[in-house]
Amino acid sequence: MALPLGSYFNLLRQYLRPQWPRVAWLGILLLLEIGLQLLNPQILRSFIDTATANGALNGLLRLAAFFIGVAFVAQLASVAATWLGENVGWTATNALRKHLADHCLRLDLAFHKKRTPGELIQRIDGDVDALSTFFSQFIIGIVSNLVLLVGVLALLFREDWRVGLALGLFAFTALAVLLLLRSVAVPTLAASRERSAQFFGFLGEHLASTEDIRANGATGFVVRSFTGQLQGWLPLQRKASLLMYTMWMTTIGLFALGNAVTFGISAALWSSKTISLGTVYMIFFYTELLIRPINQIRSQMQDLQKAGASIGRISELQAIQPTLTDGDGPPLPSGPLAVTFDQVHFHYDDDERVLNEISFDLAPGHILGLLGRTGSGKTTLARLLLRLYDPTAGAVRLADHDLRSVETADLRRRVGIVTQDVQLFHATIRDNLTFFNRDIADERIMAALEELGLGAWLKKLPAGLNTELEGDSSLSAGEAQLLAFTRLFLADPGLVILEEASSRLDPATEQLIERAITRLLAGRTGVIIAHRLATVQRADEIMILDQGVIVEHGPRQTLTDDPQSRFAALLRAGIMEVLA
Repeated sequence: MALPLGSYFNLLRQYLRPQWPRVAWLGILLLLEIGLQLLNPQILRSFIDTATANGALNGLLRLAAFFIGVAFVAQLASVAATWLGENVGWTATNALRKHLADHCLRLDLAFHKKRTPGELIQRIDGDVDALSTFFSQFIIGIVSNLVLLVGVLALLFREDWRVGLALGLFAFTALAVLLLLRSVAVPTLAASRERSAQFFGFLGEHLASTEDIRANGATGFVVRSFTGQLQGWLPLQRKASLLMYTMWMTTIGLFALGNAVTFGISAALWSSKTISLGTVYMIFFYTELLIRPINQIRSQMQDLQKAGASIGRISELQAIQPTLTDGDGPPLPSGPLAVTFDQVHFHYDDDERVLNEISFDLAPGHILGLLGRTGSGKTTLARLLLRLYDPTAGAVRLADHDLRSVETADLRRRVGIVTQDVQLFHATIRDNLTFFNRDIADERIMAALEELGLGAWLKKLPAGLNTELEGDSSLSAGEAQLLAFTRLFLADPGLVILEEASSRLDPATEQLIERAITRLLAGRTGVIIAHRLATVQRADEIMILDQGVIVEHGPRQTLTDDPQSRFAALLRAGIMEVLA
């Protein structure tokens, strides 16, 4: 289904308005080029008629020099317009990429769970790349080509109404046919680009899992799935290509017809002495010039087909809005934050409930050890504290502030988390620690690293804070987690959530991590999803979840001293073994 014209113009207005001076110059250059193109055939006619009439050599030389000068200036205008058009197009598409990336980052976690990174890359880069020509040349190109078309026809009508009428009918018939073909092609191109996004999503997901795929002998399955993706994409791409080739072949046929009409009429008029030989050549030249705007409009219709498919998909993405609206209440207080869960229920989409009637209070500065088997709801509880989701029922409060009333940016500043899977970037240690915030002084970063016991480690690095990391692969799991602790230390949140890694570490790294946890939790409220006995021992309270329900909650020492408690049984059996 073709998009309404308003969708195209809204996008153009949004991203070209900030560049209006360059767009205006682009229009001026194109109009200058058109005027010079219309002038040159007139010069050629005068040259031919003067030559056939045995005119003076000086006059011919002047006409030749004038023709060369006009052609040179027209080429300069064309080069300048091309450069300026590319500049306008890339500026607009980069702005659109930025807006789409920002929009995706603001969407809920539920949105990202349903889409692969490869699919989003195709939306943000692939679809936007298809709009480059649309932004740089479409409107101005269409207008300039229509002006050239009207100018050529007006000059032909001035020479002879029969020539003007015949070529005018040809031009409008050609445009009507091309527009008809364009309306047929848009849905097929949209389907092809949708399949393309699915393919790149599949490819990105499986390339990221190469190690697991090879280790489990699943290479053959992945290759078969890869082939299936291509087989589904091929017929759509083939149909879209055939439609574009149909437009191209139709254009070639129309151009041949136009030349035949021109030769026929010109020969008849010249035979009857109605026009001169120079005028015959001028009519032929104008016919060739007439073919150019029709050909370019045809090409721009193809670009419009691609743009229509991309704009439709981009509009669908922009229409998705976060379900978690930003709060406008007062900011969270400084210092450690009190945590309250009040009759909280939660489920993902239409699935069964993950949390059921969760109610508890955690005093400021206290540490909660959160235990439970896989799937018991521990990670979901942490996500609710970060407001990655809202409760299905009930309320989550920090310092008596319902999280739905707290500004998201303020909540992110006051609540920090370290998960088992630490995300590191291909960037310097400094940028990894500060998330590219240049306002944090190096002295403060160095002090935080020293505080967490990483000073000696940093001194061994070749460029200190400016040492480049190659993503997650350049550090051990323990080192990556220590850097994540440093991130939180620099952010200074009032609530810290730790999802402790269950992998065994060497004694030296384990000692550093224990020291870092101690310093990080000092003077802050903490929620620890615990697996190790040493970490549980620092908790003030213990909570055990089972199938989304609190089955035990109380002071750690009280539960430890009660041989009938579940926590005491976990300690006797070994926490890692029971909760694995």
